[in-house]
Amino acid sequence: MTKRSGSATTDRSRDESPLGRATRRTADRDFGLLWAGQSLSLFGDQFMTLALPLLAVTVLGASPAQAALLPFALFVPFLPLGLPAGAIVDRLPRRTVMLVCDGVQVLAFGAIWVLAVLGGLTFPVLFALILVSGCAVVFFQVAYTSYLPSLYGKAEALHRGNTRLALSESAAKALGPMAAGPVIAALGLVGAIAANMVSFAASLTSLALIRHREKVATELSTTAPGTAPGSGTTAPGHGREPGWMRRDIAEGLRFALRHPILRPVLACGTVYVLALSMVETSLVLYCRNVLGLSPGWIGVVIGAAAAGYPIGNLMSTRLIRRLGSPRTLVLAASVSVLGIVAMPALGSLGGAPGAIGLVAGSIVHCVGEGAFSPTSITMRQVLTPASLLGRVGSVQRFLLWGAIALGSLLAAAATALGGLAAAVWIGALGTILCLPALLQRGIRAAMTSAPASDVQQDATKESNNSQ
Repeated sequence: MTKRSGSATTDRSRDESPLGRATRRTADRDFGLLWAGQSLSLFGDQFMTLALPLLAVTVLGASPAQAALLPFALFVPFLPLGLPAGAIVDRLPRRTVMLVCDGVQVLAFGAIWVLAVLGGLTFPVLFALILVSGCAVVFFQVAYTSYLPSLYGKAEALHRGNTRLALSESAAKALGPMAAGPVIAALGLVGAIAANMVSFAASLTSLALIRHREKVATELSTTAPGTAPGSGTTAPGHGREPGWMRRDIAEGLRFALRHPILRPVLACGTVYVLALSMVETSLVLYCRNVLGLSPGWIGVVIGAAAAGYPIGNLMSTRLIRRLGSPRTLVLAASVSVLGIVAMPALGSLGGAPGAIGLVAGSIVHCVGEGAFSPTSITMRQVLTPASLLGRVGSVQRFLLWGAIALGSLLAAAATALGGLAAAVWIGALGTILCLPALLQRGIRAAMTSAPASDVQQDATKESNNSQ
């Protein structure tokens, strides 16, 4: 305890010095650029949520089952590339990786836009270009979720940054679909694709303006468990001798899957996302074909439902202080599952009542997910050594985004066999299984033994006891 208090005192005096204030201002400026660029990019992504399935069905003549394969194309690269991406990103400047990936996205969606304007776009070509976009998403997401700890080393600042990024995602989910409807009505589906391309160009520009440069050496930085990311000591790395990638991947997997706190969080997220992706993949066409809503009203329904995200984001900090991180995660997951199961139950009323019920259930679900997301991200960043951030992040993305790909595939199969309503019901009921996955021994021990205000320290002790 004395050692921890001394470190906190040193951090506080460094923050209050002129150099500390200048460093904090630079970090805040760079974070502001990252935040602004990602906010615009996330907003553009929501245009694709509405535009891609409608483009496939109404312009290219694809079936609803084929349209459900587009999210599969976007997320399936996480299965073969997710783990290697973590090993590669940990050896490269993460900002550079993000710049290259945004450039690839501009080219991919630019090609879709040009081909759609010229009338040369076909479903196989669209599928292939979305697949290219998905490959860029893999590397970007691994670098993106590992980059913030290089700007902010303290857990409180990290959670504040993660909450702000989560708020942007929430706002994009709430406002993006509602804005997409009028944009599609005014400019057509091709206009929404152009808007997404512009959003990636804006993200690319904001990243280029960031001043912070990571130190990338031939040696890897290692941090003892329980130490804040970025405060580790330098130890000899493995270089690039034969087998370095396999060894680096194995190291990240061992840490993530043996950690008493991170393992149940990853298991919960994987089960939850697998089932939820069946619901989300089918939702746009469910609103169109089952509830009979127009594209404009579909955007309103999906966007209004996402209003629950910022509520959960803002609640997460207060819940952590009052309940602790593990209890917050369990509460948030329970609320989210309750809302998801309510969606098809209330949506089955049909017509306007069904749409209203769907929105109500989705708002509850989004409140839970909005609290769960920044809490779990900050916990992972705090508990993971700096040298393993990319690899542990890639394990998470491999599991979660790979689950999205498999869930989209399952949604396509369920839609083909039982229809859109069946796909939504199967996915909603499947989310219940995430709760026993979360309530493993490490989380239960942290819930019962930790002071509510000191959960991150308890999580660290659990990690040390397991090693």
